[in-house]
Amino acid sequence: MAERLDKMIADAENCTRSKARSTIRCGAVEVDGETVRDIAYRADPARERITVSGRPIAAGRSYIMMNKPAGVVSATRAQGERTVLDLLPPGLRRRGLFPAGRLDKDTTGFLLITDDGPFAHEILSPRRHVEKEYEALLECPAAPEDIQAFAQGLRLRDGTLCAPAVLELDAARTTARIVIREGKYHQVRRMFEAVGNYVVSLRRLRIGGLYLDAALAPGAARLMTPEEVRKVRGSCGE
Repeated sequence: MAERLDKMIADAENCTRSKARSTIRCGAVEVDGETVRDIAYRADPARERITVSGRPIAAGRSYIMMNKPAGVVSATRAQGERTVLDLLPPGLRRRGLFPAGRLDKDTTGFLLITDDGPFAHEILSPRRHVEKEYEALLECPAAPEDIQAFAQGLRLRDGTLCAPAVLELDAARTTARIVIREGKYHQVRRMFEAVGNYVVSLRRLRIGGLYLDAALAPGAARLMTPEEVRKVRGSCGE
């Protein structure tokens, strides 16, 4: 669907409408290779290639995979602290982006950033049973019986009951893989505290049917492909 070029540039570049108009008037915007200086020009990003200073803008909704590093807050803004949105390169920034679910400040790994509210609700709703897989380094070797305790559904120290989860341990029982279908506050860390252990470091590996791209360095991000979005969305079920 065609829309005004100034609005499109403002949304894609995460800038004010007046800044977008200045960008257009100075000749930095091209539509299908032709410079456009008319701020009221209407274009269809699904059919036409729109660039700003040679960079293509994102068309439609954005779905971004980030390898979140430690020490960064999963929020759109946080006073005095860096957020995951601050790490996005200019080509991926646009208005309306937010993290779909949170990782603790010191938790690393797969974070999905989008501007699609209904999609985020799909993957975050407890009724949808979307799996999240984590890798945890433990302070002490886990007890073999912890596997069954996780599978039955742990009760946390504050009385909160967690749904059944999958726990797999390495030979030393100090590195664990955990699969949960809900997202309670600090859930994985609190589950291990409930069995008398402590998580030294935690990394999210997978959301739904999609694993974190091993080529993404900590702090790096990229657009997800339509197939990758389907792998996450396809795992949603009642």
